[in-house]
Amino acid sequence: MEPRDNQAEASYTFGDRLSSDIVVRLRNEEGRDDWIYCHSKILSEKSQYFADRLSDKWPTCKILDSRYCVEVMCQESDYDHHINLLRLLYVVSDDVPEDNLCHNVKSALGILSVAKELSCPQIVTACVNYLEAVPWEEGEEEEILRILPRIGSEAEPILARLQPVDQSAVIGIFVSAFRFATSSPPLLLSDIKSSAQEQIEYMITEDDDAPLLIADEEIKLEVKECVKSLFVRFFQCLEAVPFKPFDSEVISKKGSLRMVLSDLSWAFQILTKMEVVKDFVITWVDTSEKLVKVVEQLETTVAETIEIRVKVIEVTAKVVEAIGYGTVILPTTKRLQMVKLWLPFVRNTKPLVDTAVTDEEEDESVRYKIDGEIWQALESSFVSIILALPSSDQAEILTEWLSKNGLYPDLTEAFEVWCYRSKVAKRRLGLLGGEEEEKGMS
Repeated sequence: MEPRDNQAEASYTFGDRLSSDIVVRLRNEEGRDDWIYCHSKILSEKSQYFADRLSDKWPTCKILDSRYCVEVMCQESDYDHHINLLRLLYVVSDDVPEDNLCHNVKSALGILSVAKELSCPQIVTACVNYLEAVPWEEGEEEEILRILPRIGSEAEPILARLQPVDQSAVIGIFVSAFRFATSSPPLLLSDIKSSAQEQIEYMITEDDDAPLLIADEEIKLEVKECVKSLFVRFFQCLEAVPFKPFDSEVISKKGSLRMVLSDLSWAFQILTKMEVVKDFVITWVDTSEKLVKVVEQLETTVAETIEIRVKVIEVTAKVVEAIGYGTVILPTTKRLQMVKLWLPFVRNTKPLVDTAVTDEEEDESVRYKIDGEIWQALESSFVSIILALPSSDQAEILTEWLSKNGLYPDLTEAFEVWCYRSKVAKRRLGLLGGEEEEKGMS
């Protein structure tokens, strides 16, 4: 009897009215009403829902025609998924691979939802296996997260790729990525390096979600060691760049210098988020004199000159800001040195950048500009540093600035504060001295 039953089951055809013994009536609230001709043996074996509806235990089993017509209400958006499910009941088996049952993520999700509702375990398994194996687009991923909670534990394999990992794995990824991002890899890997840098920043940034990683002392130490290695390459570049133009080896070395400067600029942002910028600032301050000398003596094209100067200023702006606003505390001599070195440098660089040809049709080689906010930040930082220097040093800097006809950076605020402080200095300090004498007498 069993082979004959299998043969008979194999001969069943979905939608065949002549051989069907049951109608599945699909209806929705919009008035759609479709009659699907099916076979009770197929439905009962593959779906517990239909097995219950067609059993003698169903409350309406004795009502005329209730055994031969099963009404299923569904949403318009799920209509096609119901029909596809009924069709799949005729072909699903252990021998049929999942990719023959499901053709895309959207249909697999829809069929999975209906299969769960109608208790079709083979279809549920097939859809889960398919969704677990195939790639998802971003919109599909959101839809999966919306639907799967209704499916239950059977859907857990699908969510494996979305589960949070333990902290040791996060640390391992972060450290590896940071080492790579600060290794100044070949130009061919620049896109990968940029991606690593973006994801590192994303991992430690708090947005709608908490940071993926909170840096402890061990991680900070690893990061600082990587930045030290980056500075070693930076020093090597400074030593290696000769003062001769248009030689292929020279161009390569200048390219390395530009790359390391870009990496240093990025690394400073990460160190700022981790609140460990002090070593970076001190190293940059100690290197500044040599760096300015090297850049100013470079014999190269206008475009290369602008590019290197821009990258140097991008890093310097961050360092000067950290000094100017007290993030890193340095002695007076170091702060004065930074002003005297970098004020002339940025003053000479700004006209070069402002007058550079930026129209790519005229000159594709000139592509680098400094954001206006960086110039403004530099100006504000210099003013803060100057106002924290002794009055005599302020006077020297302001005299030099005024002799340049007030060129960038605009030190008007520092000039006004210096004038006020100088004018009232004797009176203010005299009052202070008087108070001290009164305290001594009492």
